[in-house]
Amino acid sequence: MNIDQLRNFVGQEWDRSVIPTLCEYIRIPNKSVHFDPHWAEHGHMERAAQLLKSWCEANAIEGMTVEIARLPNRTPLLFIEVPGQIDDCVLLYGHMDKQPEFTGWDPGLSPWTPVLRDGRLYGRGGADDGYALFGSLVALRALAAQGIPHARCVILIEGSEESGSPDLPAYVDALGSRIGEPSLVVCLDAECGNYDQFWVTNSLRGNLLGTLRVDVLREGVHSGMASGIVASSFRILRTLLDRVEDASTGRLLVEELHASIPDERLEQARAAARVLGASVYEKLPLVTGMQPTSHDPAQLLIDSTWAPTLSVTGVDGMPSLENAGNVLRPFTAVKLSFRLPPTVDAGRAAKAVKDVLERDPPYGAKVSFEITSAMNGWNAPPTEPWLAEAIQSASSHFFGRDAMYMGVGGTIPFMGMLNEKFPRTQFLVTGVLGPHSNAHGPNEFLDIETGKRVTACVAEVIAAHAKRGR
Repeated sequence: MNIDQLRNFVGQEWDRSVIPTLCEYIRIPNKSVHFDPHWAEHGHMERAAQLLKSWCEANAIEGMTVEIARLPNRTPLLFIEVPGQIDDCVLLYGHMDKQPEFTGWDPGLSPWTPVLRDGRLYGRGGADDGYALFGSLVALRALAAQGIPHARCVILIEGSEESGSPDLPAYVDALGSRIGEPSLVVCLDAECGNYDQFWVTNSLRGNLLGTLRVDVLREGVHSGMASGIVASSFRILRTLLDRVEDASTGRLLVEELHASIPDERLEQARAAARVLGASVYEKLPLVTGMQPTSHDPAQLLIDSTWAPTLSVTGVDGMPSLENAGNVLRPFTAVKLSFRLPPTVDAGRAAKAVKDVLERDPPYGAKVSFEITSAMNGWNAPPTEPWLAEAIQSASSHFFGRDAMYMGVGGTIPFMGMLNEKFPRTQFLVTGVLGPHSNAHGPNEFLDIETGKRVTACVAEVIAAHAKRGR
């Protein structure tokens, strides 16, 4: 492999066609099904799928096939198959659905308007992770340009990842005979600790979502009349949350939410902390005076990847401040998001949380915890020597520094699903979501140089996969 030639090829292809097409992609508000239940009527997901399909057809490798797979009442899935010279299979994964707009975008930036600024492409979905298809196919085209052999490659770009991938299992089952059993899975939907090294994700937390609701009245009542007689729904809700979380420390109190941390993951977190230092928390937009939960970078990495946490992400039953009269409200409801350690059984955790929250409601209030989804996390299997060597070589070639490994606090349901289905498979989970890239929030951006380097790294790893054991 000519490393300089590969680097130049990837850079030229990104500049020629990837960046312009990503700009078109950002303009499409193809929000995930959870955020746009009428996605089919709105047609944005279809527009995104057709855009990606057209780009693939215009940049096809000889013998490649591309199609939009469709199952009844499911979001579409882009299925691409690239023939290989090795009797084996590599599966590359990404998604085309997006998070909603969110608020707080800087002046001159907005979710559906692409903006190129200082080597970064701003807009919703470019980094999370519209670039995945382009990076995957450009990596394979870079190998083809040098006649470097690789295994048969299947690229799956799903349409419901941001909603927990409810549609993906049906497609994996329906397309199972065409996919086969991959010996390597490449996922481009993860984070990077900085933009200076090749970062590999070694674990992902699971996620438990649900709505906790407390009802105390059939209708709102003057607070001067009812307070002191009827407990407020908000106070009862606070009491219930205290059953599952220590409010002073954030530690979760339900035993089923915890798991032991493997020694290897602890060592990798400490190694990553030595590289990242205070940037572990300085990358976040903390308000003036706000401090992180710890000033130990290693502890913060461990807590954000292997500790269970609770976030209240939404509320109902409360009027806006300007419309808040002196009324004892009839109910309060909050959306709860529990992040679960990678090895916790999400179904068992969901049952335990529901039991704790609904048991013995204070004052006999009507209490319900309705579970929206319970998704398992993922802990990478032991890395085979060939893959570890390929990752290190790629990072050295295209970043000029050692590769790094760390867990990610988010969830990619497909990884756990694949690990269960293909226990002998090796995984390369990586991405471009580095400091301040702010996926899901305002000012999301794709660092273009990192996108190019990650693409080149993927090409080298796929080439090494074809040579392993020879």
